[in-house]
Formats: sequence, structure tokens, C-alpha cells
Amino acid sequence: MLEIIDVSRRFGDFVALDKVSLNIQAGEFFTLLGPSGCGKTTLLRLIAGFDQVDEGEILLDGKPLTALNPEQRPIHTVFQSYALFPHMTVAENIAFPLRMTKIAKPVIDLMVREILEDVRLPDKAKHYPDELSGGQKQRIAIARALVNRPRLLLLDEPLSALDAKLREQMQIELINLQKEIGITFVYVTHDQGEALALSHRIAVMNKGEISQIDEPSVLYSCPDNRFVADFIGQCNLLDATVVSVAEKQLRIAIAGLGELDVCANPEIDFAVGDTCALTLRPEKIRLAAQLDITDDEVLFSGKVHDMLYLGDVTVYIIELANGVLIEAMLANDAPGRTRLFDTGDAVQIAWHTDAGHLVA
Repeated sequence: MLEIIDVSRRFGDFVALDKVSLNIQAGEFFTLLGPSGCGKTTLLRLIAGFDQVDEGEILLDGKPLTALNPEQRPIHTVFQSYALFPHMTVAENIAFPLRMTKIAKPVIDLMVREILEDVRLPDKAKHYPDELSGGQKQRIAIARALVNRPRLLLLDEPLSALDAKLREQMQIELINLQKEIGITFVYVTHDQGEALALSHRIAVMNKGEISQIDEPSVLYSCPDNRFVADFIGQCNLLDATVVSVAEKQLRIAIAGLGELDVCANPEIDFAVGDTCALTLRPEKIRLAAQLDITDDEVLFSGKVHDMLYLGDVTVYIIELANGVLIEAMLANDAPGRTRLFDTGDAVQIAWHTDAGHLVA
């Protein structure tokens, strides 16, 4: 439905976007994810028409958008600040874009009632924005953007101003709303957890380029490169050199850990001597005072160097005998005292040879 073809945008000597290309399907919840300054908001502004491309094309349903002004595009944007008119009631705020198109008042009233039902706020029509909670304001901003059924809804960090609990509730609301209405969402965020929870697909951006586009589970489990592995969630990133290559297994040497067997990455043809990195998620690592291992596991001894208690889990930073630091994660599901180890405790860690993912 939406095609971005070799789009570039520069601000003086700064390259905000460098030949970015991607396709977004009708009905998709698509997220642009990346750190500050990566170009995600610039790309959103180009789609909306608030800024102009230097090179490339943007097509919606096969038709070019770049010559159209923002108000001529069948696209609406929801901002972090909500941008509600404080002197208008909720119903008047939602009706505003409809009045601009000269729709008859009875039709407007019906459309406003229907969209308020969709966002589950039918009783707030006569309230003013300052009488609403943060989450309610966000839903009204979304209702106003959706009331005349645009082809595309752009959302620029819409939940970042909300507290953690309300943000989680609004994530569920957004998922359900997008399913019910069926409009394509293009969502911008720097929050990896939010992107993983909401999206059908994610484009991870870095320095004006796209590092990887894929489903959340693939991005997390099988990153294409070191940046994606390190940016999405917590990850041990261990630099290595390829020692030997077999059809489905490689042997790599990691400084401080020695030689390990790992599963081959079918997307990359490694040769002996190539540098690479083993990406290893903390939850893939077993941790105990003493472990019995199977033939397809590797085992190391160390001590607890530090820890981070997160409520449902604790992340332990384990210092191995050779000084290498490895993060491991344990669920706090035991009754009573939930923290299993303290700083300085002797422990062992182990992981299966297929637990890690090899990147170039």
C-alpha cells in the first residue's frame, strides 16, 4: 500500500535519511524503531507531507505523494502532545476535520458517536480536554485522526508522555483498535519493548539507514547484524573468530572463553578466519550454584559481579574466571525471598550450542 523508494533527506551536511526503501502492506501495524537521530521521525514527516524529500519517491496505492500538500493526502498524524483544542469539547475536537470538509451536521454527529464508541469513550462527548486523563486524551486524539477513515494513520511517539502502567494499557488499546478499524498504522518509537509488543513488522533504523525489517520475533531471535542484536532487548555480544566450518555447525574462538561450537547462520557464508559475533540473550543462559550439563551445552564457572532486580526477573552479571562478563536472567518465581544470589556468590552458567545467533 505504501512504498518508500530510495528516499533521501539532508539538512546541510547532515544526512538524515540515506536512500531508504521499504514497503508497508494494507492493514499492517508497522513500526519505525531506532535511537534518537536515526531518521525515523524525519521519514514520518516526509510521508505526512510536513517535509519534502531531496531524492526518491513515496507512493500510496501506487500514486505519488510528494507533489501533494499535507491536507491533500489521505493520511492523518497523531502527535505525542495530543494537539487537542482546549476550548472545544471532545465532540467538537473530533468533529473539527469533518467540518473542514463541509459534511452535513447530522452526518458529523453520527460519525462522532461511532468513533467514540470505537475508542470506548461514548460518555465523554461533552467534556473538555482538561477534564480527561492522559490516556483518555490520547484516545480522543486517535479518534479525531480516525473519524474520516484515512488510508494511513501515522503515530509519532504517542505514548511516551504516559506513565508505565498507563502506557501498557494504551498499547493493548492500540492493538485492539487497529484490529477493529483495519486502518494501516505507521508508528514511530525509540522504545524496543513497545515496538515488539505492538507491531506486525518493525524497521530498525540507524544513522539514516534501515538495519533490518522483520517480524518482532525474528528481529529478537535472529538479528541480521550487531546493531540490531544490541539495540533490541538485552544481549551478550561476544566477538569471535571462525576456527572451522561444517554444514550446520561452526567452531569459533572467543577471547577469554576459548573455542565453542555454535549453529551456523544460514543467511551468512562464514569462512575460516572471518571475524564474527555471537549474540546470546540472557534468558537463554542457565544459572545455578552448580549445574549438570548435556553433551550439547557449554559450561563456565564464575561469580556474581552485579545484579539488576526488575521485579519479575533479576539480571545477574557474571564475571568468569578470565574476567569476561556475561549477563544471565532468572525469573523471580520462587516463594519468599526472590533474589537467589548475592554479589560475590560462586555460580556456574551454561547454554546450548544453538542458543546463540552468529552475526558478521
